[in-house]
Amino acid sequence: MPEISVTIKHEVGLHARPASMFVKTAAKFTSDVEVTHGEVTANAKSILAILTLGAHKNAEIIIKAEGDDAKEVLKALKELVLDNFGEHE
Repeated sequence: MPEISVTIKHEVGLHARPASMFVKTAAKFTSDVEVTHGEVTANAKSILAILTLGAHKNAEIIIKAEGDDAKEVLKALKELVLDNFGEHE
C-alpha cells in the first residue's frame, strides 16, 4: 500500500474547514484512503474520523491509499496539505 508522510502547517491543524477539504478531496477518488496520526488511524473519507485524529498544527500524518488511483489520491492530498489548504499568510 503506497504511503506518504506530510506535516500539517495550517493554524487550526486538520480540523473544521481543512478537515472538510481533506475529506472532499479524498472522496473524489475510488481508492481506500486512511490517515494515521500517532496511534490513531482514520478513514480519510469520513469527516468524523478525521476529526478524531487530533492532528494539530505541525502534526505529522501518514496517508495510505489502496486502489486503482492510489498514487493520484496521495498526490492530491499531499498538494492540498502543502498548499496549506488554500490559505496563505
